Amino acid sequence: MPERSHSEKSILGAKTRVKDVSPTSGMCPICVYECRSLCEVGKAAFRGREALYPLPEQYGMSTAASNKYYIVDWSDFQIMVDVIGAKGIEPDSDKAIFPAVDIKTVVGGVKLKIPVFTAGLGSTYVAKYNWSGLAIGAAISGTMQIIGENVCGMDLDAEFTGGLVTNSPDMNNRVESYREFWDGEYGDIVVQTNVEDQRLGVDVYALSKLEVNIIERKWGQGAKALGGEVRISDIDHAKMLKDRGYIVIPDPEDPNVIEAFKEGTFKSFERHSRVGMPEKKSFLEDVDQLRGQGAKRVFLKTGAYKPAVVAFTLRCASEAKIDAVTFDGAGGGTGMSPVPMMMECATPTVFLEAQVLECVNMLKANNMYVPDIVMAGGFTSETQIFKSIALSNFDSEPFVKSIAMARAPITAVMKASYFSELATENSLPLEFVNQYGNEPNKFFVCSTELRERFGKDYDMIPPGAIGLYSFYSDKLATGLKQLMAGVRKWKLNLINRHDIASLTERAKNITGIPLIEETEKEAMRRIIEG
Repeated sequence: MPERSHSEKSILGAKTRVKDVSPTSGMCPICVYECRSLCEVGKAAFRGREALYPLPEQYGMSTAASNKYYIVDWSDFQIMVDVIGAKGIEPDSDKAIFPAVDIKTVVGGVKLKIPVFTAGLGSTYVAKYNWSGLAIGAAISGTMQIIGENVCGMDLDAEFTGGLVTNSPDMNNRVESYREFWDGEYGDIVVQTNVEDQRLGVDVYALSKLEVNIIERKWGQGAKALGGEVRISDIDHAKMLKDRGYIVIPDPEDPNVIEAFKEGTFKSFERHSRVGMPEKKSFLEDVDQLRGQGAKRVFLKTGAYKPAVVAFTLRCASEAKIDAVTFDGAGGGTGMSPVPMMMECATPTVFLEAQVLECVNMLKANNMYVPDIVMAGGFTSETQIFKSIALSNFDSEPFVKSIAMARAPITAVMKASYFSELATENSLPLEFVNQYGNEPNKFFVCSTELRERFGKDYDMIPPGAIGLYSFYSDKLATGLKQLMAGVRKWKLNLINRHDIASLTERAKNITGIPLIEETEKEAMRRIIEG
């Protein structure tokens, strides 16, 4: 599937006049004066830099991702099911049933009931608006929720002394929302920090005032290879963020900009944060300092940079004895990531994991510390989770301990919240009502289970959290258990590279996983010949 034409992208709200566009330019073969369509070039003629970002008018109520085909993805691998024996459980037909599969994992010392957690969701409005559903949903699912970057800096009510945060109601609420339903055993709340957060002392605040256990440092990637970006529709808010040290475009203190904003020429400001400049010595010192300040665990989150940067990251993580490193493959974004960067920059997830595994195998061969690995980048299903973890197990145990998701959990929360609102307005789609009913207690299939589990506290669980629990703990968990039972593995750490096969030569070349027609040739001969 080729890339969508350059000048027609739904993510930008751009359309061409005709469908048979020039394959090189993406423009209509004949561009005419009397055209009422707004292609990407046409939109840029009116809105300039706004044509770089996902629909600005949907900011805060949407997430975005690339629709470019990266040649190889998880569908290029097939799960190789088995019928003989059972591993990780007694080979008894009454005991070896799929609900008995154990999918629990440990990531950086944190126990998880499911091998997936919600990646850093920070100052973007879509994260803020849906936070209670995301945090509570993660807590009741027994997994982690990471508070993303720039939360304190964006908090209108935050208080600062000497440039350092001393109180942030938004950060406080995000931590407390999770802990309200956290069992204290599975999962935890994590605070992620970038360059701006470190300057504002967010890590110190989280560790000392909120008693957070885990700090996740973030290298470079905020909105893809740039710093984190959000839109600000209030000029006073934009001025405040500039005062706090953020890059705000255009300048909210420029008289001409102020006048243009008042006249409605543009409706929002861009807030950008600075990118990190990783350097090994200072990084090692920083990690030591974090631990000295009380961090029980230190994680690292990075993007999909060049192969040499993958090696540099893992070398630094090994020397610092980082507890877990998340590598985020190309293609997605939760805020206003530039569309050209989502489409054309960084390493796609399958390619990235292959590079990561090559490096961690070298670390292991040299008797160096290997941190737990987490993969992110467009994951939405149990089959992708299975394949990523299996790919990382070279007959010992998987290097990839969990998958991190962002867009999928946000969608689960938003959909559950929106349909619950429609139910109160008696406005649900008729087809949905006919199939699932018009009351949340009926259309949330997990409501009975959760009501029994939480009793009177069930009414405090927002619909979005029920939606996330249904997605994580019912759909993904059940699906993964079924897949694992299909390969006759009843514990997560038993699935390995022999449980998948490549469907294409390119997938084989990238990962070293043999083609289906190449697998178990010798085993077949031995069985037939006795």
